[in-house]
Amino acid sequence: MLIRTPTDLGAVIRERRKQLNLDQAGLAKRIGVSRQWVIGIEQGRARAELGLVLRTLDALGIRLRSTILTSTSKTSITPDIDAIVASAKKAR
Repeated sequence: MLIRTPTDLGAVIRERRKQLNLDQAGLAKRIGVSRQWVIGIEQGRARAELGLVLRTLDALGIRLRSTILTSTSKTSITPDIDAIVASAKKAR
């Protein structure tokens, strides 16, 4: 699924939570937030803390993949996120 808005992301989170038979309170407990926070993210809250969003995706087994569209053509490049993260950790 192509996610373009916070509402799209919220729908993915809600659908996956339901697939795992988790209620909002159960997901909230897993990630260490309130049930209200889960309700907000599922409704597409635009200003959710990125770290908590990533923790939520991890708890639900959702993986992100980035694709970079080139400006000169309709082709795309998929960067190696693991290599980028490893390189950033070495630079520290």
